[in-house]
Amino acid sequence: MNELCQIIRRTVIPNFMNLRIALRTYDREALCVGAPCWRWAYHTLHSADKWFFNPFVYEEPEFHEDGMDNPYHKGETVLTDAQLLAYLDRIEQKTLDYLDSLTDEMLYEKPEQCRYTRMELVLRQFRHLTFHTGLLNGQTALTTGKFPVWVNEPEKWSEGDALFEK
Repeated sequence: MNELCQIIRRTVIPNFMNLRIALRTYDREALCVGAPCWRWAYHTLHSADKWFFNPFVYEEPEFHEDGMDNPYHKGETVLTDAQLLAYLDRIEQKTLDYLDSLTDEMLYEKPEQCRYTRMELVLRQFRHLTFHTGLLNGQTALTTGKFPVWVNEPEKWSEGDALFEK
């Protein structure tokens, strides 16, 4: 039985859609609490990639440099928006595949070497994704005077629709 896993799957899709909209509307170089928005975007993506599954058994993406997940890290690597969006696509597919592989009972279990249950990891990332998407959208609203669209029901919005609220 995976009824809860399917509910999680259906509700995480708008989280990824909203983050994708944020990345399509933000000013990547605008400073948000002293760090460029693109670094906050990477922080958000990296966290979803790592903490949704198991942060204690994790392999960094090929473009990651040590400390890069900290928005204040001033390393050599600079990711383009195209790279960030491609990374988001990979994380979304990885997440959906993962949820499809779980049973509801597995949500109460702790992954290997992890102190949190799978359900705790999922809830933490729902909170984290929403917080940082809002942070990016707030910066966009300050810069443009417009607020990016917020998707609640994916079937009522498509990639060709307006990116900003009317």
